[in-house]
Amino acid sequence: MQQLRLFFIALQFFTRIPIPRWVGFDPAWLHQASRYFPAVGWVVALVTAAVYALATLLWPPAVAVVLSTVAGIWLTGAFHEDGFADVCDGFGGGMTAERVLEIMKDSRVGAYGAIGIMLMLLCKITLLLSLPVSYVIPALFIAHPLSRLASCSLIWCLDYARLEGKAKPLTQHMSNAEWLIAIVTVALPVAGILYLSVIPLTRFFSGLSLLILASWWLARLFVRRIGGYTGDCLGTVQQLSEVAFYLGLLALPRFTSCTLAKSLCSFI
Repeated sequence: MQQLRLFFIALQFFTRIPIPRWVGFDPAWLHQASRYFPAVGWVVALVTAAVYALATLLWPPAVAVVLSTVAGIWLTGAFHEDGFADVCDGFGGGMTAERVLEIMKDSRVGAYGAIGIMLMLLCKITLLLSLPVSYVIPALFIAHPLSRLASCSLIWCLDYARLEGKAKPLTQHMSNAEWLIAIVTVALPVAGILYLSVIPLTRFFSGLSLLILASWWLARLFVRRIGGYTGDCLGTVQQLSEVAFYLGLLALPRFTSCTLAKSLCSFI
């Protein structure tokens, strides 16, 4: 029952979905809820996939992809997209760590943020449209939890860069056991989806390799520029690792998972 409470707390924090009253609230629970951050991705994936499936019955695939993307943004309150825009502004306009953090805290969206969010959404929609129609729903169900697991990895292995902030409650007490719970909530269902879906394993591992590479590069960037991460950084990793996964799915056949893995090892 306590684990279910923690999941509902994470769901309430990252989406607009109301939770049952019996869940209650204790500040200490929020510290432990990050283990179910990736599991929230399954809920987002379910909604976006359902909207896509229903929309394809009435409209062309392009319309279905746009409506699915809109549904995901509405469901999460643009929580991750807003973080991505703030990081674009902060890292684009700040020269020092203090200035970067100051810009990121500003609620106004600057040129870097506006251009960044437009290009990121354009990439996401274009990539989903470029996938074979039979790949789209499985891709949504895999990308949303995996990208949130990548984001959650920052909580596990990096320091928080601010004294206070929206993500501060999620930065404490994430042990190895809690990280393992987060992995299990993603790995087992993804394995089931891969078994049932039409996505080849080579393409999945290509997507996974690019997702890991994007997350690793962003983590290094955050540590180098601001000494850790903030809530906005979590949103940025989620958004860009999701895009990276779709890119991997679309990689040319000659770029197999082995080739990407070797390239990743050489780059590191």
